[in-house]
Amino acid sequence: MSDISSASPSRLNRTGRVLIVDDTPTNRLILTKLLLKAGHEVYEAEDGLTAIALAQTYQPAIILLDIMMPGLNGYAVCKQLRSQPETAAIPIVFLSALDEPFDKVQAFQYGAADYITKPFQPEEVLARVCHQIDLQLAKQEQKRLYAELQNQVQERNQLLKLANNQLIEGTLTDHLTRLPNRLAFVKRLSKIMAHRKTHPDALFALVFLDCDRFKRINDSLGHQVGDQLLKGIARRLCKVQCDRASIDTVARFGGDEFALLVTNISSHSDVVRLVKEVVKSLSIPFNLVSREIYIDASIGLVWGDTTYTKAEHLLRDADVAMYQAKDSSLSPYCWFEADMHSKEMHLLQLETDLRLALERKEFELYYQPIVNLYKLEIVGFEALVRWQHPTKGLIPPGDFVGFAEDTGFIVQLGEQVLKMACEHVSQWEQAGLIAPQITVSVNMAAQQLLQPDILERIQTIIKDAGIAPHRLRLELTERSIINNRAFVDEVLRALQQRNIQLSIDDFGTGYSALSYLHTLPVSCLKVDRSFVQPITAQPSSLGVVPLIINIARTMGMQVIAEGIENRVQLKQLQQLGCEYGQGYLFQKAVPADNAIELLNRAVTGWESWRDAAGA
Repeated sequence: MSDISSASPSRLNRTGRVLIVDDTPTNRLILTKLLLKAGHEVYEAEDGLTAIALAQTYQPAIILLDIMMPGLNGYAVCKQLRSQPETAAIPIVFLSALDEPFDKVQAFQYGAADYITKPFQPEEVLARVCHQIDLQLAKQEQKRLYAELQNQVQERNQLLKLANNQLIEGTLTDHLTRLPNRLAFVKRLSKIMAHRKTHPDALFALVFLDCDRFKRINDSLGHQVGDQLLKGIARRLCKVQCDRASIDTVARFGGDEFALLVTNISSHSDVVRLVKEVVKSLSIPFNLVSREIYIDASIGLVWGDTTYTKAEHLLRDADVAMYQAKDSSLSPYCWFEADMHSKEMHLLQLETDLRLALERKEFELYYQPIVNLYKLEIVGFEALVRWQHPTKGLIPPGDFVGFAEDTGFIVQLGEQVLKMACEHVSQWEQAGLIAPQITVSVNMAAQQLLQPDILERIQTIIKDAGIAPHRLRLELTERSIINNRAFVDEVLRALQQRNIQLSIDDFGTGYSALSYLHTLPVSCLKVDRSFVQPITAQPSSLGVVPLIINIARTMGMQVIAEGIENRVQLKQLQQLGCEYGQGYLFQKAVPADNAIELLNRAVTGWESWRDAAGA
């Protein structure tokens, strides 16, 4: 038996103290020689009680334990060692002649780490002993590393606290202007709102400010100048804050958006006076890059009503009011009103419904005939889109087309309309229902015309439908033609080369540029209904209609008058030499099937409207 007390902490890895517990001396002798040769320190016990005492005293790295022994058997010894804190973690490997599965299961139930069956192989014993010692050493190393980590954590606590304070300051500050940012403003606003709940007299308001045309400054002078301008705006707002104690907080939300939290006020007029000071301060030009730069602001105001439960709701309504001010030319600021939110919710729902409608293809076309005013014959149709909403029924274009243009949906909508119109023409052609001269006019928005691949898109639609290109007449507004002239010129001439007809819709209501108009490959002008509706039998009611007709004649273009509703208007247009027209006098817009039927039946009463002089 070796002297356990002489154990050296410098022993190599995979060696350690081993306690052998076996009532057979031969077994103990063989195991002791084997383990000593491998470099382990060995202690022996011939019974269970001795084993428990030695384990408590010397804390071996591993115990090799026989099961069948006099007195306490191996199971009882294992149970006692596991129940005592000082020996509970020592790995116990049973070494027994019992090799039934039941015995092995029972051993593991008592807490054995491993099980070796007698007669044993020396190599197996050494391998399993080394494995258990390695596990113990790994646990010790883990404890050591954990202790070191704890020390490092404690050493860095102060650094972490300092970094955390710096991080909090950074997350609450706008880095460019050094003003509080949106997060800081929301925190402060939330506190003011909570205070108002318990102090009804603590009135407050929110001022939300957006700089007009700031993007133009960034684009023309560069972002560095834009940043300098934002710093200048921040300084002026802070100057107003210094002069007016009622401004609790000035913050920058990002971009060109700023917010002011106004407290210690008694009425709306207090806020208005303050806002006027802000507007006056910002109206003074900023001297940057050796030039004077002017900036205007649109401002939304929200009164701190106790019905608000979240700061974000106040900010949302202030943003809505700001956009109302931006759309208004009457005042740079606007107070939020409840119906504004309802309007925004309506627009949000409209956007959702419109997106779904495009996916589900809920749109359909109605057709209004275009009539030769002298022969009183249908020469074509204008395709007019309708929205067949699943719950609201048929929605007219005036309720969604403008919104589609504002949101960009008009590109996808316009393409669907063009496809449907070409498909209808294809069906009519294949059925032999329309004469060769019949055309279909389709409106094209400015956003569509400016798509880089617009020519390919139109060509593909016509090809897929299998129709003659001359059947299609695209109606363009003056705005869409005159903006981006270089690109538009190229597109229009390419369309003309493809034998697609072009006309200018609502002529006279837009950007009329006659010096540019005569160079365009446009074959038709449409007189807007706003010029036709006032026409009576009096010559003075004709307005600019004669001028438009003369312009068209001079340029070799056709003229189509829109909105003809009575025979007096028809007669006046005939006498002016307007060759084509459309309107309720002839026919309201009808579904595709009904439109084609108009070509196959006599149009009752039209013959009597023919002007004898013009016939």
